[in-house]
Amino acid sequence: MNMSNELTIVIPAKNEEKLLPRLLNSLLRQDYPLMSNTRVFVADALSGDATVESAESFGDRLAIKVIPGGLPSVGRNAGAKLADTHYVLFLDADIELADPVLLRRALALMNRKRLHCVTTDIMCRDGRPSDDLLYVLNNIAQRGSRFFRPFATGMFMLVEKAVFDALGGFDERALYAEDYQLTRQIERTRFRVVRGGIYSTNRRFRKMGRKAIFRLFLRTAFHSGKPDFFRSELHRAYWEAY
Repeated sequence: MNMSNELTIVIPAKNEEKLLPRLLNSLLRQDYPLMSNTRVFVADALSGDATVESAESFGDRLAIKVIPGGLPSVGRNAGAKLADTHYVLFLDADIELADPVLLRRALALMNRKRLHCVTTDIMCRDGRPSDDLLYVLNNIAQRGSRFFRPFATGMFMLVEKAVFDALGGFDERALYAEDYQLTRQIERTRFRVVRGGIYSTNRRFRKMGRKAIFRLFLRTAFHSGKPDFFRSELHRAYWEAY
């Protein structure tokens, strides 16, 4: 099989046997013409369930490979190191691409505007109205950030590989917000939010509490530029809330 030289997809995962197939099936529904030749790396963080087997079961439909992972930042960097393509798309294992043209549209926008990073809106399926509100606020922040300092999450982050490498990749000591820290370094004129959206879950809200998540996001904004804050063991609960 000839691999595409345009895009590599990297998915950090831990105990995602139930939700990972939803994401992979949404990739199969994309109308991106090079999807079958696009390498997909699932960076597994020593899952205790059938995450690995679940990923490998898609091997007849996707150019998928399971690699060693760890914290999300570690897994993302591990996949990026194996990429020799122009772009890398980082996805969370618990999301679904909502629009079958999302991937093609995002890549077209990157090429047309010569962008360094593209993200998309986040929607919550089967959540409470408060969950929808939190994601609406996140989407407003993402869209507004292009006028100041870019902000995107690793749920859907399409990055030019050369720029990613120049920025040094994700902070592997960060227990959360490694995506936030990286995208804050992107030139604002080279950042956009593409329409189409992804579906996420509300499991972090349920496990940590909605007020706790909201306070955490506020503290993240206030501590921008302070790497030690994101490396604090106080934030390990966010990584473990999977």
